Amino acid sequence: MKVLLIEDDQETSAYVARGLREQGHVVDLAATGRDGLFLATDGGHDVLIVDRMLPGLDGIGLVKMLRGTGVNVPVLFLTALGGVGDRVRGLEAGGDDYLVKPFAFAELLARVNALARRPPLTDRPTVLRAGDLEMDLLKRMVVRLGRPVELQPREFQLLEYLLRNVDRIVTRTMLLEAVWDFHFDPKTNIVETHMSRLRAKLSQDGGPELIYTVRGSGYVLRTPTPDPS
Repeated sequence: MKVLLIEDDQETSAYVARGLREQGHVVDLAATGRDGLFLATDGGHDVLIVDRMLPGLDGIGLVKMLRGTGVNVPVLFLTALGGVGDRVRGLEAGGDDYLVKPFAFAELLARVNALARRPPLTDRPTVLRAGDLEMDLLKRMVVRLGRPVELQPREFQLLEYLLRNVDRIVTRTMLLEAVWDFHFDPKTNIVETHMSRLRAKLSQDGGPELIYTVRGSGYVLRTPTPDPS
């Protein structure tokens, strides 16, 4: 699942982002309403977590603008404003749920997961396919040649990114940013190690190769060509 967290408090932002990533989710961060609006309209997120009190453009205004442009991604308001009137204004602005600070991370995670399970209001697919490979994002299941493939959370994120960019080359830098949220080169073989494990798991039942190394460029997941026989 891909989550956008729009929160200006650095401590809260780091705490929530770390917890979500430990659960295997991809998390994008924004510290202002304007930055959050930009990412929300272009990021393909499954759930937005929005602080009510943001610098510049507040959470209510942000969500109203998103709804006005047809962005129907589920929104969880996260805020210290816990009055009944505050909750009503948040929901009337287009929010789907409301969680008051301070909060337990377990409750936030449960609410985010519940929002992600709702039937999508957009055409964004929840099942990704490439040939005989299928990934169900809501059930967090991968099937190849009709058999389940057991993946670790980071392997799942890596495969999801490749499937969203099927038949397109993705660079090592793109993978570090999208899957590990690294905006620097950690000078390790972390990408290569996970890619090797993912390849091995996808080919364990004898299926054709799906992921290819493009020397000097990166990697590409190619849709298998049907066997003419």
